[in-house]
Amino acid sequence: MTSPPAPDPITLLDEPAAAAIAEADRAILRQVLSGPASVAGARDPVPVVADMFGSLARLGADGDTVMAALLRQYPALREHLGKDFEQAHPAAFGLLEGQQAAAQVRLLHAEQTTRSGSEGLRRLLLAIVRDLRVVSILLARQLARMRHAVSLDEAERRQLARLTRDIHAPLANRLGIWQLKWELEDLAFRYLEPDTYKRIACLLDEKRGDRERYIEAVKRTLREAMAAQGIRAEIAGRPKHIYSIWKKMQRKDVPIGELYDLRAVRVMVDDVAACYAALGIVHAQWAPIPSEFDDYIARPKRNDYRSLHTAVIGPEGKTLEVQIRTDEMHRQAELGVAAHWKYKESGSQAADAAFDRKIAWMRQLLENREDEAQLAGDLDTELVEDRVYVLTPKGEVIDLPAGATPLDFAYHVHTEVGHRCRGAKVDGRIVPLNHKLHSGDRIEIMTAKTGEPRRDWLLEANGFLASSRSRQKVRTWFHKLDRVRNEAAGKEMLDRELRKLGLLGADLTPARERFSVAHDSDLHILVALGDLGPHQIGRVLLEHERAGEPAPPAVPSVPEQAPKRPRERTSEFTVEGVGNVLTQLARCCQPLPGEPIVGYLTKGRGVSVHRPDCATFARLSAQHPQRVLPVEWGRAGSSHEVDTELRAIDRKWLLKDITNLVAQDNVHVTSMRTDFERDGAHVRVRLRLRVADFGRLSTVLGKLAALPGVEYARRA
Repeated sequence: MTSPPAPDPITLLDEPAAAAIAEADRAILRQVLSGPASVAGARDPVPVVADMFGSLARLGADGDTVMAALLRQYPALREHLGKDFEQAHPAAFGLLEGQQAAAQVRLLHAEQTTRSGSEGLRRLLLAIVRDLRVVSILLARQLARMRHAVSLDEAERRQLARLTRDIHAPLANRLGIWQLKWELEDLAFRYLEPDTYKRIACLLDEKRGDRERYIEAVKRTLREAMAAQGIRAEIAGRPKHIYSIWKKMQRKDVPIGELYDLRAVRVMVDDVAACYAALGIVHAQWAPIPSEFDDYIARPKRNDYRSLHTAVIGPEGKTLEVQIRTDEMHRQAELGVAAHWKYKESGSQAADAAFDRKIAWMRQLLENREDEAQLAGDLDTELVEDRVYVLTPKGEVIDLPAGATPLDFAYHVHTEVGHRCRGAKVDGRIVPLNHKLHSGDRIEIMTAKTGEPRRDWLLEANGFLASSRSRQKVRTWFHKLDRVRNEAAGKEMLDRELRKLGLLGADLTPARERFSVAHDSDLHILVALGDLGPHQIGRVLLEHERAGEPAPPAVPSVPEQAPKRPRERTSEFTVEGVGNVLTQLARCCQPLPGEPIVGYLTKGRGVSVHRPDCATFARLSAQHPQRVLPVEWGRAGSSHEVDTELRAIDRKWLLKDITNLVAQDNVHVTSMRTDFERDGAHVRVRLRLRVADFGRLSTVLGKLAALPGVEYARRA
């Protein structure tokens, strides 16, 4: 028996989806789809294909979305359409790649034996999907497959239902796509709990006639009462699907007869004023239950859900639920802008602020059809995910901060795994321990039987650890060592650095004075614990050595010229070949004593002193290279102001810890500003510090970066 021909998907689409495909593209697609069976053959049977494109049409899918679904459904299409077609539709082919990337979530879910990792898989799905319209295609395809799953064998049907329950139904719920969400939940429940599903369905059928007559009487009474007060209202019975009934029976531990909201109506009016007027009519008609009233119009939910909810003692003394909202509120709630998934999904992990923001943009993308191009362009700038979602060898999802390394992953799994980590594989390929991880990577850690962390893991410049939590675990391990071992390890690290600089055996007194420690051993311990970098000490010793070098012999002056002023003037800078000249620090880069500097001769303001890597100096010197002058720091100096910033997790006593640390280092704070970031979980603190030199600034920034919860501390 031959299978029926694959349908022409374009004829399956309703407006506006069909109208979104240009006539020229339709002709090409029809020509290809009517070709050989190998081209026309779809991945799924004809009814599934028809259902999928019908759901996309009801969701108002645009032309690129429909095209991407076609390309995924008919794999040979891409080859037959050719490169010219692909170049003309880059967005559609980008959506196709997103579907292919998302396919790995299905494979990962099949590996799991429990539901504990489902939240991680949902996050992974959203992390690897760059264009969020891919999710609507995935949901439409999954619903179509579930509708026709009865034809599958038992094991395959249950696996498909588990995937729907764990991944697709919660995502539809979070997006607020109720058109798909309730049916996905009911179908999954039907295949996973067939006996319970049938029992509840039978109970509903037994009460259906009485309930429908009751609801019709309530609607008629309300319609007459609204009309008498001159309020235009559309009144409908609110459906209650089987899975939702079962969850409420489980949560409240009551039989189906005691669920009052089985009898419910929804009243839709023109504006907000009419909402409250309708509420007054309902309460005048029947006695309200005070504990069951919620005003989500005056106080919208955090996800912007708006409606009036009340419960009354209706006709025959039966409890009745009434929801009142405007047409606009109803449209937003049904299409997803006001999806209240946190209320519905008890037991799932609380999503962080960045994840919430991404969900909100997904809803907005689905709602604002007219501005989709702009929204899609904003994704890379507005929705930069500050987490990466990686996989264990068993397929469990682990979320880590952006920029995390295999070493961060090892410490997340277990502290001992991190301490004994000696290598890592990403997707089967050996990578260095400072390799940056990406969402979807599968990580395997190679450990030694015994081992301990390395001290250079603590140096931020080496890039081994991006997580402050991981860094604190390493620091804690070294703090537990005895003083003798720490001192010996720190001396070895410092000697290695000084040997590179040719300063091995140099007197460390200048460094002790700079970093306010009494003995060389104290310096060694600071290096061992990561509180001080060996390069910082080396820089101080180099500066001291250069300061002690004799001045070069003076160039003989021309007899007619007056002798130059002696070098022992009080100026903070020495401008080579120029005497008695006005100098000033550039505000753009704020150089500090101890840093390399260069001068630029301005018009009327003397010599402006910059850091060589200053962008402003680079621009000015390119325009007028003849104005560049060599400049050195003078012997005399004073404290300087420099802008710094740090980013940290918002926690109790954060500002207290910062100010205490700065005060202990005898550094003055001239101003402080705190700004909360969009995710609500992080704070950015901007400090203007008055320091003596670059070495002191480096010390303070290093200690600030080591505070719990601080992700980085740097010059602004």
